[in-house]
Amino acid sequence: MILVFGKTGQVALELQALAPDAVYLGRDVADLSNPAQCREAILAHRPTAVINAAAYTAVDKAEDEEDQATVINAEAPAAMADACRELGVPFVHISTDYVFDGSGEDSRVPSDPVAPANAYGRSKLAGEEAVKAAGATYAILRTSWVFSPHGKNFAKTMIGLSDKHPELRVVDDQIGGPTPASAIAAACLRMADTLKQRPELSGTYHFSGTPDVSWADFARAIFEHTPNQPTVHGIPTKDYPTPAQRPLNSRLDCSDLAKFGLERPNWESAIPAVIEGA
Repeated sequence: MILVFGKTGQVALELQALAPDAVYLGRDVADLSNPAQCREAILAHRPTAVINAAAYTAVDKAEDEEDQATVINAEAPAAMADACRELGVPFVHISTDYVFDGSGEDSRVPSDPVAPANAYGRSKLAGEEAVKAAGATYAILRTSWVFSPHGKNFAKTMIGLSDKHPELRVVDDQIGGPTPASAIAAACLRMADTLKQRPELSGTYHFSGTPDVSWADFARAIFEHTPNQPTVHGIPTKDYPTPAQRPLNSRLDCSDLAKFGLERPNWESAIPAVIEGA
């Protein structure tokens, strides 16, 4: 039995579609602001693997709530990983490209130096370090630009705006790989299953969609599928200020995925499902 932390988030909902027999824990049962509760939940259920699909993801809000973000994104995963070590079961934890500083134009490999530029990134990096230190069999899966038919995400926002605005200004100097939540869910399940037989594959991996694009080009691709097709005007990040600094470079080198028989998903093929579900 797989135990999943998260019930209503984008990846958690996709996991439910792929693995309906898994046990999904929401905040009412396992609140990540209470790490001890998360550890106790794992020990009580005694699963064969654990996937953490829950997190504090309010990037801008984290600038004012870094302590809370760190409890949820670092201390709770640390407690989960420790329980997994105790039971001898694999732990799959979702992280982010925000652990990097976002500079340059090269795709980042998992071993590249980390230097988060905002509070959210610092909280996620602290979580990665805690998971690695716990001594469990683990996979940290760094991803980027997650989208799906569920919750709040860039694709759904663009679809909503397409009905109201004939022209839109969208950032065009941030480059990354949009990633379907459905593909992340499938990757997490594959990794959890593989780690049972091959614990030596424990480590940090990158998983993002292909091809890498700007937010503006991502928006243009989305509008190819909408009834209304606004004109997208690219703008620099400096013209769209936010409380938290965003990385200009979110490119991830995902070549290590081959160890699990995985490859980068094509995000364009996932757009129609988001249109239908919006």
